Amino acid sequence: MAPEPIRVLHFADLHIGMEAHGQIDPQTGLNRRVVDFLHAFDRIVDYAIQHEADLVLFCGDAFKNRDPSPTYLREFAARLRRLLEAGLPVFLLVGNHDLPGMEKRATPLDVFGEFRPLLRGGEGLIVGRREDVHRIDTRRGPLQVIAMPFPVRSRLLKDEAWRNLPPEELDHQLRETLHAVLQHLLETKIDPALPTIVAGHFSIEGATYGSERQVMIGYDVVLPPSMFRHPAIDYVALGHIHKHQAVGDGAPPIVYSGSVERVDFSEEGEPKGFCWVEVRRGDARWRFVELPARRFFTLSLDLRQAADPEMTAIAEIRRQADRIREAVVRARVRIRPEQAERLREARIREELEKAGAFSVSSLHIEREESVRSRISLTEMEHLTPLDLLARYLDSRDPPPDPRRRERLLRLAEQLMREEEP
Repeated sequence: MAPEPIRVLHFADLHIGMEAHGQIDPQTGLNRRVVDFLHAFDRIVDYAIQHEADLVLFCGDAFKNRDPSPTYLREFAARLRRLLEAGLPVFLLVGNHDLPGMEKRATPLDVFGEFRPLLRGGEGLIVGRREDVHRIDTRRGPLQVIAMPFPVRSRLLKDEAWRNLPPEELDHQLRETLHAVLQHLLETKIDPALPTIVAGHFSIEGATYGSERQVMIGYDVVLPPSMFRHPAIDYVALGHIHKHQAVGDGAPPIVYSGSVERVDFSEEGEPKGFCWVEVRRGDARWRFVELPARRFFTLSLDLRQAADPEMTAIAEIRRQADRIREAVVRARVRIRPEQAERLREARIREELEKAGAFSVSSLHIEREESVRSRISLTEMEHLTPLDLLARYLDSRDPPPDPRRRERLLRLAEQLMREEEP
């Protein structure tokens, strides 16, 4: 008789601390968008407990940045405690947003790792900061997790000569090093009789990117799916890319759970959630479980033929009230130049708020001869310098090609880090 499969809840990219498009919630004192992300975490905890997960596997990026506030640490810890009190082992992998500015400093997740010796002999909580193999004894049998956190060049490439390598050669060296590390773990530390999951936080060739490219922290490397095609590996659980997807040929399954909430309008139509995995040695079955994430909605209004553009806009907003209600909304309005005096932006915003919009992200008025784009003051307060640079590059006509855009953002990040005290 085949052994009962081990149940694993795989999720990633919590990004607690994303405050764009939200105001302070008077009941909690937290930004309302932060509350959205915490509610998603609550639903994940509820599902894990109700469905008797054997392991909760988090694949990186717990917070928006590497220095979360004590409040955000408290909220993360409260939900972690619920899982541990229910007797569910938890594995926390370090992502790029969890990494400190210097290698010797602790990550936010290391704080929770310090309590591991106090939890059921140390088996209840594991923090994966280094490439290693972890055996976890679950209620349905033992399981192996190969931790592959976000790759840090300065730690993986010991030879200082790498600093002078061109980008293409640097990528090659890092890929080869990670491949060698994984092969070493498979050959020396894996028990071939036990189910094995790789937990990773990086990019895989063939994956579709999303908004994470705009909030990237750290140098990114892209690994081939073939690197994980090994008979000992049953499932590859990934974080880092916000769009849920499976890549490769399915042997083994290589799956991004995706982020748990929408970050911006590039994720407007993407489902958000986590993966439920049932794994035996040599076999892994998984399915995506969607969460009720905050809706993002783009309202497009073409008023060029309207005799009264303002009243036409108001009527359309009221008609689409069901889609606007409780959504983060941006409006794109097309008019003729001579209609500008008959369309008040403040009136359009007021009507969107009356329709129940969670927030009005932006209002773009497009005339036939020019385009005017505005970012709300609320959104501006929560954009980092790197976010603003990304917005500026995207607004250029024509915009820079993707490779040049990524290089400019990477150089800007390096300059910002050099300026840090």
